[in-house]
Amino acid sequence: MPAANPYADLLDAMEVQRAEVDVLGGTTAYWTYGSPDSDTTVIAVHGFRGEHHGLEPVVAHLDGIRIISPDLPGFGETPPLPGRRHDLAAYTEWLKAFAGTVAPGAVILGHSFGSIVVASAVAEGLDTPKVILVNPIGAPALEGPRGILTRLAVFYYWAGARLPQRAGDALLRNGAIVRVMSVSMAKTRDAELRRFIHDQHDTYFSRFADRDVLHDAFVASVSHDVREFAPRITQPTLLIAAVRDDITPIEAERHLATLFSDAELIEIPDVGHLIHYETPQPAAEAIRRFLSPSAPGRR
Repeated sequence: MPAANPYADLLDAMEVQRAEVDVLGGTTAYWTYGSPDSDTTVIAVHGFRGEHHGLEPVVAHLDGIRIISPDLPGFGETPPLPGRRHDLAAYTEWLKAFAGTVAPGAVILGHSFGSIVVASAVAEGLDTPKVILVNPIGAPALEGPRGILTRLAVFYYWAGARLPQRAGDALLRNGAIVRVMSVSMAKTRDAELRRFIHDQHDTYFSRFADRDVLHDAFVASVSHDVREFAPRITQPTLLIAAVRDDITPIEAERHLATLFSDAELIEIPDVGHLIHYETPQPAAEAIRRFLSPSAPGRR
């Protein structure tokens, strides 16, 4: 039986529409939350192995703001880009094309691996007035507080890509391993919320197209971080970081903020890499303040 969604009532009150658009020769599925008449539109890019559902708890707290949330190519309901290796260059090109087609000039938000894709695209000229990065990857994942687990993940995805297809696919979709990943990231002591988080990962964490896409995206996620692109981002940028993040320590996030020409860092205590599940309301409040007409850099 699925776990209760603590944010369901807020989501049910929002207008939601699913659509598809042709991007780079493939089809991208995306969801629009809120009224098309909103003064502000945000494109929200999810993290590695996730899909648009993962950002819904934050979206649920952003009523009055139009949110466009695509599934990354190769994940969820968006098939892989035809004839492309799914490296950071491909995802960067895809995001620039998607944003330019669906919502030119929208604010751009990225979570986790999505923060790398967003930072790369903005540094490469994506037109946006403001940038929001949630749980940004602000340092090499292999150097994080749980670098040993990241190295184990490297072996896991390498093995999944090298084993015979059936065995490799079974390994990568193994429910017990997905649960271990979920348990290691969750910090909340709320039993109901933990059940919801685990159910979300059980339901959506294995909705990738194939093991090649998954391996390519994983390599991209551990081979880059936002520091590479921060000095080239001139737009006002909001960083929402977790004090207990096991992937990027808070000290690295504080340093990351200094690399932007115009950045604000919001630190959320008692949470790790799952801000979007555990503390979506404080994250949404920070986003709303950042996007308010009186905020610096508003246009």
